[in-house]
Amino acid sequence: LAHDAPSSSFPLGRLLHVLRLTAQMPPPRRPPLPSHADSLPGCFLPLSWSACAQCCVDLKSCQTASIVTADASAQVRNHADAQVQTEALEPVSVQPPSRCDIPRLAAFLRRVEAMVIRELNKNWQSHAFDGFEVNWTEQQQMVSCLHTLGYPPAQAQGLHVTGISWNSTGSVVACAYGRVDHGDWSTLKSFVCAWNLDRRGLSPRQPSAVVEAPSAVLCLAFHPLQPSHVAGGLYSGEVLVWDLSRPEDPLLWRTGLTDDTHTDPVSQVVWLPEPGHSHRFQVLSVATDGKVLLWQGIGTGQLQLTEGFALVTQQLPRSTKLKKHPRGETEVGATAVAFSSFDPRLFILGTEGGFPLKCSLAVGEAALTRMPSSVPLRAPAQFTFSPHGGPIYSVSCSPFHRNLFLSAGTDGHVHLYSMLQAPPLTSLQLSLKYLFAVRWSPVRPLVFAAASGEGDVQLFDLQKSSQKPTVSIKQTQDESPVYCLEFNSQQTQLLAAGDAQGTVKVWQLSTEFTEQGPREAEDLDRLAAEVAT
Repeated sequence: LAHDAPSSSFPLGRLLHVLRLTAQMPPPRRPPLPSHADSLPGCFLPLSWSACAQCCVDLKSCQTASIVTADASAQVRNHADAQVQTEALEPVSVQPPSRCDIPRLAAFLRRVEAMVIRELNKNWQSHAFDGFEVNWTEQQQMVSCLHTLGYPPAQAQGLHVTGISWNSTGSVVACAYGRVDHGDWSTLKSFVCAWNLDRRGLSPRQPSAVVEAPSAVLCLAFHPLQPSHVAGGLYSGEVLVWDLSRPEDPLLWRTGLTDDTHTDPVSQVVWLPEPGHSHRFQVLSVATDGKVLLWQGIGTGQLQLTEGFALVTQQLPRSTKLKKHPRGETEVGATAVAFSSFDPRLFILGTEGGFPLKCSLAVGEAALTRMPSSVPLRAPAQFTFSPHGGPIYSVSCSPFHRNLFLSAGTDGHVHLYSMLQAPPLTSLQLSLKYLFAVRWSPVRPLVFAAASGEGDVQLFDLQKSSQKPTVSIKQTQDESPVYCLEFNSQQTQLLAAGDAQGTVKVWQLSTEFTEQGPREAEDLDRLAAEVAT
């Protein structure tokens, strides 16, 4: 150091003392010198003793967490550019319509009028498209059995299905259990059963509703508006009305056993609207005692007699010869009834004597009878038709023509009558045994169904044949009788029939029996006109 330092007036002893003090101090941290520090020229810094004496050195330290570094990358979606091109729309010029030349147009119409009318008349009289129909629904080609229903306790007693009725919605079918053959069944407990065909999990052997009756039930009719109200006629002569929605206490009204009650089994019951009250209904009942009675339900649970009629032989119109009753009785037993669809006061009665009677509720003539009654009994018969060869079991008025009706009887024949003359239009022998029921179709003017004592349900289409059935359905395999049948007026593809085995079968009709053909109504009018001539 002395060798490198230049000459100076600084004393050498003091310098050595400073160096000794400096050697005792720890060396201060300094940044590393550049690699070329040895080539730098040296320098001498003069030190002041007073400054060095006052210097103090204080060392501190601190600690930090180790620095952590990480690498990360990011990704972006790829972008693409696309171009579209449209054609320029050509401008559309809208020109105002030119004025019509009214005189020339009128002259043209006058010139072609005769030719157009002539062609329209040709088209109207043409039969080129007869039978052509546009139908977008699926066609049902065959008649098939949808349900086979029955109530085992009734079947175990050997009871027959004596009556069938559909409710006002068309979803519930009810049947009456009784006996048709001879015997004293007045004290035999019976049943009314109903099945809701729209209910999920329908059980054919478990009815939706079961009502016990004190006597055999021979006929049944649902209320036209109340889906759960049903009227029934008993072998004992009583008429009852039940509410099937009240399983604990279903009985609404009953006639009771009074002087007004029928003294013979009730053949049929019908709901009729009260005059002037389209939503209030009465129950009409007919029986083999010769009485036709109108009942009104009252608050005490009773059916009260409001009107009564009696069929007396001496008062029947003499339009045909009548057989004298073997016991000499003057009353004529009523076995069936059907009301006109066009006149609510007009009805047809089937009788034990085999002759249909045209009757009216509007008559005023008193009946010549000594039968007890709380109301005056009137004579309803207005016209007598040619008889069957035995008692009539069923009558049905056409829903499409005011003058036509059908009758079926024990002679195995169906008669087609006009109300304008006594002889029938035609007589069809459908069975060698009894015919127990006949019904017009509610949708086809020329279609009807009949139930035979040979176990068949026969469907007739008079547009195809007036001599033989279009389809014959085998209801029972052992040829036991079919006692009743009813079309469903709401679900017109359904037909229910009941038999002597205690079974109700619901049949789905083919499309040919549910869709009206062209000019079918005109054919029915033509048929009625031929009857009247």
